[in-house]
Order: sequence, then structure tokens, then C-alpha cells
Amino acid sequence: MKLIDTHTHLYLKEFDYDFDHVINMSKNKGVFKFIFPSIHSKYNKRMIDTYNKDRSIFNIMAGLHPAYVSNNNDKEIDLVVENLKNYDCVAVGEIGIDLYWEKKFLDQQKLVFEKQIELALNYNLPIVIHCRDAFDHIYQILIKYSQNNLRGVFHCFTGNEEQANKICDLNFKLGIGGVVTFKNGGLDKFLNNINLKNIVLETDSPYLAPTPYRGKRNDSSYLIYIVDKLSEIYGVENHEIATITTNNAKELFNLDI
Repeated sequence: MKLIDTHTHLYLKEFDYDFDHVINMSKNKGVFKFIFPSIHSKYNKRMIDTYNKDRSIFNIMAGLHPAYVSNNNDKEIDLVVENLKNYDCVAVGEIGIDLYWEKKFLDQQKLVFEKQIELALNYNLPIVIHCRDAFDHIYQILIKYSQNNLRGVFHCFTGNEEQANKICDLNFKLGIGGVVTFKNGGLDKFLNNINLKNIVLETDSPYLAPTPYRGKRNDSSYLIYIVDKLSEIYGVENHEIATITTNNAKELFNLDI
């Protein structure tokens, strides 16, 4: 199998002591591409330095995570633009709206989200959306841009079937990770009604480790547990899940593989 982890934070300090081991384990499980979402300027050097270790297997995004949006975001947006200009970014992300951690900056989050959507359109890149307790707000913004060939991923999708169908109708894919393996995650109840062409795989490591490692540090080698669960849900062999989702990621992110 050949797998792509479309959303992993392998550049964070959680991997400082065994980074090479994690990469080797992941490769042994079939993971041959790792895409790093951008978060905030304080993590930017770590992301770029890790990307530069091996650009043949690592790709990066440029973006400001909504949880870091405040009253003054100009310097952060300038950095997003700088990264888009200086590196071969495959997406603008992770961007969106997060009302779980912070509600008082909703207006600013909307504004920053739209600015970054416009950057993605200017650079002809997909967007990777962080959505937490904010689906309706995000959906209404996406509707505004739906005639502009906007495309991307709803990262860490945990919504319901109606929301999933709305997302797919907008030419977006669902980023499916460890939550699909959770006993009460809910995705297994309807996901087989969603065509596999709309699915990409992710870990969001070091977060959201799948069962049987829930609560522990996640890493890209655990992508195989997502494949196993999707194989069970869709009633097809693992290699078919791998082939379809890898092709989806390759096409969406325009990966040279």
C-alpha cells in the first residue's frame, strides 16, 4: 500500500526525540508522503526546517490557524504570503473558524478566513479547513466563493451526514482520521454513504490517536488503523482504500508522485 498523511504536525516538539524512528515506522507501513499544516509564526521555523530535511517526502501548507487569530493579524498574514512566495506550498491551511476555544474573535476569524481563501484562489491552491463548533459560519463563507473553483479539505471531519453531503457538493473532501475509530465517534454510522472519491486520510499527529492508542501520542504510522476501519466501513480491501484515497490526495494537492 502507498499512503499519504495529508495532515500531520511532525515538526512539533513531541517528535524531537524520535523523529527519524517515526518516519521509518511510517514508511514501513506504506506512508510515503507527509503534509504539514501551518499554524502560527512561532512554529514556522520548525515547520520549514523539517520540510527541508527531505522535500521528496515532506510538503507544507501556508496559513494561520483560527485559534491564533486576534485583534491584529497583519504580521501573521504577511508570513502566510511570504511562505507562499518562497516555498512550494501545496495548500493554504490550516485555516477556518474555531469557536470551541475562543468566541470573542469571531468577526476577526471570519475576516482572516476570507483573506486566506482569496490567497488560495490567487495561487490556485486548495484550502484545508479547521472547523470546530463553527460549521454554519464556515459553510456560509464557502457559499460566497463557490463559483470560484474553490476546493479543499474539511480537516478532521467529525460532523453528520447532512454536513458531509454539503461539503462534497462544494467540491471539498473529508479529512478522515482517528475519530473514525472511536466507539462513539459516529462517523461509522453513515460514512459508507459518502463516495470514497471524497475522502483523504490524515492523522493530525501528535493529536487524536486512533483506537487502540487513543489518548497517547499519535504519529503517521497509525494511518494504517484509519485504513483498517475504512475497509470495515466500506466493505472493501485495504489496498482499495489506499489506492483511492492516495489518488484523491495526489489530485487535490497536485503532488508530483
